[in-house]
Amino acid sequence: MTIYLDNAATSFPKPEAVYQALDVFARTNLANPGRAGHKMALAAEHALDDCRHLLNQLFHGEGPERFVFTLNATDALNMAFKGVLADGNHVITTDLEHNSVSRPLRAMQLAGRITLTRVKADSGGTVDPDAIKQAITPRTRMIAMTHASNVLGTVQPITEIGAIARGRDLLFLVDAAQTAGVIPIDVREMNIDLLAFPGHKSLLGPTGTGALYVGPRAKVGAWREGGTGGDSSSETQPREYPYFLEGGTPNVLGVAGLAAGIKYVTEQGMDRIHALETALIERLWQKLNEIGGFQVFGHRDMSKHVGTLSFHTDAVAAPELGGILDQAFDVAVRPGLHCAPYIHRSLGTFPDGTVRVSPGPFNTEADIDLLARALAEIVG
Repeated sequence: MTIYLDNAATSFPKPEAVYQALDVFARTNLANPGRAGHKMALAAEHALDDCRHLLNQLFHGEGPERFVFTLNATDALNMAFKGVLADGNHVITTDLEHNSVSRPLRAMQLAGRITLTRVKADSGGTVDPDAIKQAITPRTRMIAMTHASNVLGTVQPITEIGAIARGRDLLFLVDAAQTAGVIPIDVREMNIDLLAFPGHKSLLGPTGTGALYVGPRAKVGAWREGGTGGDSSSETQPREYPYFLEGGTPNVLGVAGLAAGIKYVTEQGMDRIHALETALIERLWQKLNEIGGFQVFGHRDMSKHVGTLSFHTDAVAAPELGGILDQAFDVAVRPGLHCAPYIHRSLGTFPDGTVRVSPGPFNTEADIDLLARALAEIVG
């Protein structure tokens, strides 16, 4: 059986309650949601509403209708960038970003639509709020950044940067792909205007799920139009949230599974899950030091870290090392650039990248110990 240590990409396994929710919903209520339809359609609509309420409670939003379901965090980020930014806007981002942030912004920059400043993280993998402040210009419209690096696992000072954004009347967009479900997020307290997150990572839901939280200060234009299950007489997209941004049939089955994942995370407690995952990467860090010959990247303060660790060894290139672990030891990790080339350039690990290990809530110390023994054997 594979030891799965790639939860930063997608969590696995899911809680049993998620599998059960998917099975029951698929067998009983998998209809097209509609506010004026038959009983099964209404049950599907209620499943969407129930999950929005769970998300609103989890992130302390300003109304469940402000959570717009998407395919994933990438979908949510594209919806935000392309629905908010106008020609001539300036955007501040960082070198920690996943391509889900970097590529849409870079494409808009290359098209001559926006200007872009990419602030570098320090040697420990943290962005300085003062560096963000110094990058602001009269044309700045948005600060867009990750909550935690998907390469280094370092949690960023979102509260401080959110205060800077609000004080300068800028929109603050946060990519919570690595933190939603494991680090508490309060969109009001942190002054977050746009929060993009997937359902398939630390919220423990299925793939094909995610959401964009749209705060009241953010005016997002619809980037697709279509059916909304209501107000069909309107020739254009109804302005009512969330339907304004949800044209087409949603992934209601996936959302039913996501709701079960959110309930599991809430019942277990994010603090407990976070403590378990960071304890496992601290254990691995210690063992890598004992083996010798490994360079681990990022700071070691686990209170400002998620359960992700990246390392490099001169003995074996990262892609080869990941392949050996998979084929010879049945351990699944993620070698390479992790869709975050800018931080790898800063680290000096471009183009081979690093090996990333990201345990989840169902991993154990025995999993980490087996990985460590495998690494010692490979480099020995």
